[in-house]
Amino acid sequence: MLGSKTDAEDAVQEAWLRLARQDTAAIESLPGWLTTVIGRICIDMLRSREARRESLYDHLVPEFEVRDDRDGGPEHEAVRAESVGLALLVILDTLRPRERLAFVLHDMFALSFDAIAEILDTSPDAAKMLASRARRKVQNSRRPTQGRRPERAAVDAFLAAARDGDFAGLLRVLDPDVTWRTYTARGVIIRRGADAVAGKALQGSHVRGTTSPVLVGGEPGVVARDLNGKTLAVMVCIVVDDRIVDMVSVTDPDRLAAFDITD
Repeated sequence: MLGSKTDAEDAVQEAWLRLARQDTAAIESLPGWLTTVIGRICIDMLRSREARRESLYDHLVPEFEVRDDRDGGPEHEAVRAESVGLALLVILDTLRPRERLAFVLHDMFALSFDAIAEILDTSPDAAKMLASRARRKVQNSRRPTQGRRPERAAVDAFLAAARDGDFAGLLRVLDPDVTWRTYTARGVIIRRGADAVAGKALQGSHVRGTTSPVLVGGEPGVVARDLNGKTLAVMVCIVVDDRIVDMVSVTDPDRLAAFDITD
């Protein structure tokens, strides 16, 4: 629901604090009570996030899980398949809080619309409509199941074009409406549009060092290091139809220190 382990833990703690103030003997169904309370807490937290205009990434960084993405056989592919997809979290973040709750509880946890309606204080038909609306948004945004190789190829093509100073090559692999969010020591820098992203990529092409392919939150990315092996940046890309539509990179040393990255 929240896309953040820290926020999820806060929500669970708040639910238990509320339970401690209740007369549990008066609660007809403890699982139902907890589901209702935690669902409403999540909605409040999502609404608060909207009011502060916070991005999903502000909550996930540095919670991204970074894994090596070199070919490791069937076991490696199984781990990748089971990774929590950052792309799905990005899509969920486009849903309104009530839509998100109805979709997650019904489609992911098989909760009945009667139960969801009680949490949302609405009718079962209205809850069903919210879930249906959310499902259409998710299905329209999902990528075809083509495996990870085309996604990795798009990221590799971006890096190669940047290294070669190939502006046209960068534009071919970037979605026209791509967004690049960079977390620096001075704050968050956001670039929108293929021209702006390509221009910035070319500016960094002179930096000497190495890059290693990784999975970041289940999506293809890279770790950049200097010639001494010190981590300079972590970047993750979301690829749709062979084009990069969303990028997040972290260069802030304090945030980088929180990642579990093996040099």
